[in-house]
Amino acid sequence: MSIVKQLIINADEELRYPSMSEINQLQNFCQTGENRIRIARIIADNETRLVQRGSRKFWKRRPITPSNSGNLRKTNSCQRDQGWYIRLIAYCVLAGNNQPLDEIGIVGMREMYQSLGIPLGNWVEALICLKEEAIALLNQEDAAEVIPYFDHIIQALINPGPPYRINNGSAEY
Repeated sequence: MSIVKQLIINADEELRYPSMSEINQLQNFCQTGENRIRIARIIADNETRLVQRGSRKFWKRRPITPSNSGNLRKTNSCQRDQGWYIRLIAYCVLAGNNQPLDEIGIVGMREMYQSLGIPLGNWVEALICLKEEAIALLNQEDAAEVIPYFDHIIQALINPGPPYRINNGSAEY
């Protein structure tokens, strides 16, 4: 849900007009809209590039994985999912919050990958590789806008569960 919708819902539930603080928050959201649209467009236009480069980087780090076992169906499914998460991050950039990830992409994610026999550590590493490629693609200010969304997905995979942690951009377990 966008900040605009959330602000209106919150005020309406309390039978009040938005506060000055909320209006300032809305004003800032509107002022940064063109920038968020530009960043989302860059991500969308480069989805294939991000997935291809991120996948190559991942396979160098984890050469023995279910998605790199020679089974083209598994490889394609994993790359499809990576593209799906990049699209969700673009949605978050547009919305200005994590809500698209929370409502569309995170619920049941851990359980799904576990049921498919995909090690969660591999997914964490794949997302770290995608994050690194996005950072390389964007300037520092734009990268700062998308990094929290990658981190949000990574943390959703990591917690609750085994004691994973991010160290120097790589997953440790």
